[in-house]
Amino acid sequence: MSTSSTALIGGITGGIGQTLAAILADRGWNIAGYARTESSLHALAATRPGWLLQPADARHRPALDSITQAVTERFGRIDAYFHCIGSILLKPAHLTTTPEWSHTLEANLTSAFYALQAVLTPMQAQGGGVILFVSSAAAQTGLPNHEAIAAAKGGLDALVRSAAATYAPRNIRVNAVAPGLVDTPLAAPLLGSEAARLASGKLHPLGRVGRPENIASLLAWLASPEADWVTGQIWSVDGGLAHVRGKPKV
Repeated sequence: MSTSSTALIGGITGGIGQTLAAILADRGWNIAGYARTESSLHALAATRPGWLLQPADARHRPALDSITQAVTERFGRIDAYFHCIGSILLKPAHLTTTPEWSHTLEANLTSAFYALQAVLTPMQAQGGGVILFVSSAAAQTGLPNHEAIAAAKGGLDALVRSAAATYAPRNIRVNAVAPGLVDTPLAAPLLGSEAARLASGKLHPLGRVGRPENIASLLAWLASPEADWVTGQIWSVDGGLAHVRGKPKV
């Protein structure tokens, strides 16, 4: 059993998840994580033999119970859980199919609720912890063709605030970060050409899309002792997309 802090990262093979794991590992954290794609996990495990990596689908609660049990058996506790899981669907409501709607809710909201339930068990037993989610700027401002993802992430934001209120007396902090468009494999279809990248960048007042480090560094800080008086917050990391009106170019 290790005496270092232990992080469990859902979606550890994604762009933000991998970047976050590397940051925390460099700071001495024990790293555990899960993802659905076994080939990606095997590739990551080959470069990080000390990490505990297992396949799991966050949409299935028993799988999450299994991974949390494995982490506590290996490291003794889970100090911070990071839910770097989600999807992107850019479609207007009238063109969104029922399967697309269901998948968006499952990937972004149901998975978050199940993960919250799963990690609360060890965190309550150990007397505290930190739970962090990745939301979206689409839940904070009206963006065209984002109805499904905005609804799912809006539900996630509400979940964060309610859970923060419920579990604050048990020393469990719950927060989220809300990115704009970030240059990750998930966003690759939206950034497939230089023209698309430039157009996406112009949607953000700072004029560019985000990097995984922009999101991961804030997540790491929110899990640190320096942020131990922060809970129930949705932190925008979006180049100004949600709250800043860009100055017209002349």
